Order: sequence, then C-alpha cells, then structure tokens
Amino acid sequence: MMTQPVKYKLLKIYIGEMQRYGGKSLYHAIVLKLGELGVAGATVSRGVEGYGADKLIKKAGILDLSADLPMIIEAVDTEEKIKAAAPVIAQMLGRGLVYVVDADVIKK
Repeated sequence: MMTQPVKYKLLKIYIGEMQRYGGKSLYHAIVLKLGELGVAGATVSRGVEGYGADKLIKKAGILDLSADLPMIIEAVDTEEKIKAAAPVIAQMLGRGLVYVVDADVIKK
C-alpha cells in the first residue's frame, strides 16, 4: 500500500569544509541553528570533489590531508519552518549557496 506524498520543502546548503562560524565549523553551527529553529532534522554530507564560485576544483585524494571539500547540509520540513530558517542560515554564510525546493515526502 503506497502512502500519498505530503508537500514539504527541502533546504539545501553548499559550503566549504574549512569555513568557520563562532569558533566552530560552519556546518556544525548550521546544524545547531537548524535545531534551535525547530527544523525536524538535518544531514551533513561531505563531497568528494567540487568547485564553487571561485572555480577552484577541490577533491579528495589519497595524499590530501585537508582539501577543504564541499559540504552539503540538507533539511526537510514544512514550508513555514524552512522559509523561516533559510534567511537565518543565509546570514551565517560568508560564501556558499542556499536554496529551497519542493519535496514530496512519501514517508516520515
């Protein structure tokens, strides 16, 4: 039996692994802030290769100790919660990308 999809929003944030905020890693600070804002949950993923506005390719290699890899933070919640969180998170970034898209949640 298939559950009907429910309309939610996906907040997606792209930053660099080495970015800092308030004395801690930016990705950790964002996860903490999303929790404070009541967002249902957040996940941080580490990219293996990518580039940003500077067009400088960063990638994980066997000999790389620190490559400042891309970090992706994702959070899914109601439109109201995500719309409230997005501008707060955007203000925390010195550089990065924040966007919101529709998400059809099948099971929560």
